[in-house]
Amino acid sequence: MDEKLNKVVTRGELRRRVEDWRQAGESVTLANGCFDLLHVGHIRYLRSAKALGGKLVVAINADETVRALKGEGRPLMPDHERAEILAALADVDAVVIFPEPDVRALIREIRPDVQAKGTDYTAESVPEADAVREGGGRVEIVGDAKDHSTSEIIRTRLTRDGRT
Repeated sequence: MDEKLNKVVTRGELRRRVEDWRQAGESVTLANGCFDLLHVGHIRYLRSAKALGGKLVVAINADETVRALKGEGRPLMPDHERAEILAALADVDAVVIFPEPDVRALIREIRPDVQAKGTDYTAESVPEADAVREGGGRVEIVGDAKDHSTSEIIRTRLTRDGRT
């Protein structure tokens, strides 16, 4: 199957792809998040993650996890649609949906060389940094200042529409 046509993968497919990439001498960077409403902050985060080199894997939270993290009414789009949108981006090499509350299990499965996190974190505050280091990887903080968020876009829109 052509990787360029099918970037949304299962965990098993991702493990096989990562193994193939590594055999070809590629490094692997992991970015993760809800990506509920794609905005410029997400694009800058992913572009910066890709600039770290190698293949970029994006792990997105499953619908149930987004609801637990963000509250009722979220996600705005189902996980398979969010995955398809992210897969359409040139910087993204693979997208996988994960149901766990954090990305540690996936990190242990694929052992990324780098986990890219946004600027709302510091290297010390990344919850999964322990799992990244256990696998021999490192954490990098990338993207622009956290001036954009889906939650804020929703609040602004509701306020503008008089539905606060």
